[in-house]
Order: sequence, then C-alpha cells, then structure tokens
Amino acid sequence: MNAFPEKITSYMHMGMIEVDWNLARAFFATADAGSLSAAARKIGLTQPTLSRQVAELEERLGVVLFDRIGKRLRLTGAGQALLEHARVMATAADAMALAAAGKSQEVAGRVTISASDAIAAHLLPDIVARIRRAAPKITVVVVSSNAISDLRRREADVAIRHIRPTEPELIGQLLFETTAHFYAARSWVAKNGMPGTPAELAEADILGFEPAERFAEQLTSAGIAITPDRFRIVSENSVVVWEMVRRGLGIGMMLREIAERTPGVVRLLPDLPGTRVPVWLVSHRELRTSRRVGLVFEVLANELRRCSIGDAG
Repeated sequence: MNAFPEKITSYMHMGMIEVDWNLARAFFATADAGSLSAAARKIGLTQPTLSRQVAELEERLGVVLFDRIGKRLRLTGAGQALLEHARVMATAADAMALAAAGKSQEVAGRVTISASDAIAAHLLPDIVARIRRAAPKITVVVVSSNAISDLRRREADVAIRHIRPTEPELIGQLLFETTAHFYAARSWVAKNGMPGTPAELAEADILGFEPAERFAEQLTSAGIAITPDRFRIVSENSVVVWEMVRRGLGIGMMLREIAERTPGVVRLLPDLPGTRVPVWLVSHRELRTSRRVGLVFEVLANELRRCSIGDAG
C-alpha cells in the first residue's frame, strides 16, 4: 500500500484536518452496512443525503473512500486505512450518547424497544398502550426484527430477547420461560384430520422458517424427522407464517402466549414437549439511570410477566 492513506491518517491525528462527525458517521455507517441504502435506513437519513455526506468527506480529505461497482461499494485502500479511526469515533459518540441519556431525568422523549416480529405484533400493542397511559410524553419507537439489536450502539434502548446477554455493559432480567408448540387452524384439522404421532405431523403441511435447513435440523432434533424440501411455504417472518396458519394453509410453531390468544387455532400433539424459549429484558447499564428508559423497562417487565401463562409441561 502506498503512503498516502498513512499521511492522511497522521493529519487527522494532528488536527490538521477537521472532520465533521456527521460526515465520519456517514462513512462509517456505509462501510459497516455495505451499501448506501442500508446505511441510510440504519441512521435515519435519506440515501441522497448520506451519499452527499460521504462525497463531502472524500472532498475534504482529498481521497476516494469507496470504489463504486454498479450499486455495490467497496472500500479503497484509503477507506480501509481510515475505517478504524471512524470506528473509534463512533464508539466514543455512542458512549457519550449513552452517558447523556442515562443522566436524563425527564419522562419525555424517544425510547426504542426492539423485539422479535411475533412479540412486536402480538404482545407489544397492549403494553405500548400501557406505557402511553403512564407516560404520554414518551415517544415509543418499536424495532420489529428477529436480528439482535446492538444496544451498545443505541440501535435500541430496551430489547426483548430470547438469549441471555453476554456483554458486560448490558444488564438483563429473565422474565419467564415459555414454550413453542405446533398449531393448526380448526379449518385445517377439519380438512386434514388431527395428526396423532410425530411421524404423521412430519408428513403434514408444516410451514417453515428461514433458513429452512436450520429449522429442519431443529425439528429433527425434537423428534419431527423432516428435510428442508418438505416445506412448501417458507418465510423468515413469523407474523407471516402465523397468519397463514390461522388461515388454514398448514401447521406452524408459535409461542404459547401468542397461540392461546389466537381464536380458531388448536394445539397439535399436546403430549409432545415444546421447545423452551426464555424471555429476557435487556438494556445498557448507562441507560438504567434514565427515568424515561427506566419507566419503560419496568412497565415492559411487569406486563410481559403478566403475559406468561405458566409452565407448559
């Protein structure tokens, strides 16, 4: 690699080039996400605005940060050399934002809650209504995703997860353990009959989740021997799968707390042990001293515990 990127790096260290954090953030988000569109969604900008900011940073530094190959972006040598500095800036900015948010004693402003699509769609609405009654000046932002939000980078303030947090900066409460079981619409059972054994269940119309190979492995380990090619309907979105189950298109898995609140569906093979699913509530340590985040955390904890319908056995 030539010395030019190293020269630019030295200039940044010595303060000879002043870098606007907004421009550095645009560069880091784009490099991290891999595309302008994904980066724009992540940091809440329009794609043209983000593109202009990246171009302005390139102009100020006098280097090209990305090679543009069609719609794809690839870091240049200069971009690679500066990426770690931008990462350090991003980490520092996130830490400052967390510390500032943690000092806030105002019960107003935005609080972001991340949850799986099924919990966000089926359990959160009533809980959000409870939060709104308790704190009408809080704006609740719901991130519905089956990916794990990075709480250290403020992708969410509070997360409902199915795994225990391992990062030392995060704190979590295990609210309860539930189970997921197989269900079908009464109309499907009336047409196809009630499966009586795991083998009969495996031969039925099971709706799959992406990645189908992993879902097939999970079912096989639970005693439902099935191969990925047996799934005729597959989605990564459990709300979509559940709606199709409800409409009689096939058999699907769902948490008991959601399934038993859904009219018109029945549990299949009730003696078959369910898949155990822990429900954790997680936040960043810095945010627990924020009154608005603390209030939302406590309401979520209390209301989610009330949602639990006990051990499935």
